[in-house]
Amino acid sequence: MQDPRAPQKDAYAMILDAIDSHVYQPGDRLVESELADRFGVSRTPIREALQRLETQNLLTRDGRSLIVASLDHNQLAELYVVRGELEGMAARLAARHATPEEVGVLRDMLAEDTLLMGDPFALSRANRRFHKQIHLASHNRFLVQQLDLVHRSMALLATTSLAAEGRVAGTLEEHSRIVDAIADGDGDRAYAALRDHISKAFVTRLKLDATAME
Repeated sequence: MQDPRAPQKDAYAMILDAIDSHVYQPGDRLVESELADRFGVSRTPIREALQRLETQNLLTRDGRSLIVASLDHNQLAELYVVRGELEGMAARLAARHATPEEVGVLRDMLAEDTLLMGDPFALSRANRRFHKQIHLASHNRFLVQQLDLVHRSMALLATTSLAAEGRVAGTLEEHSRIVDAIADGDGDRAYAALRDHISKAFVTRLKLDATAME
């Protein structure tokens, strides 16, 4: 019997993380009983989590079943437009408000990420942490909330753009330029550097999708 004093597992967070890490990919069917067994929770929180994910358009209906949603070309383009603007705004604000300690954390992340160049999926997770740190360094809670929503939708992309040949080295160089601009307190340069970074990621994404259709 489960210890009532034990911390409760967050079914929503666990399912979202499984989607984000591609355990469940677009088109995969999610079944309450299977999820409850996998995560070791009862079906009630699983059901509530699935309803919440459906409301957020991360899951969709296929008859009576819930499946992981996918993004069509237009939705993908819309997502990257919004992401570019919001991420650029976060970088601009970070250049104004980031503390020396926050800039130091970003530089440490850059150094650590060079050790992951042979593992695009590990680097993808590190990339999300890097961007999250910039969001937090903006010191704007409402912007952080909106970027959290955007990055939840990014979980619907079946592969990481970092898997594309040559993209890892380019990403690390772009990250370095972003951090340099933030450290210099140059909001315009930070905004432009992050917008350029997102634009290049979008181009890579389009090329990956085109190749998948061949």
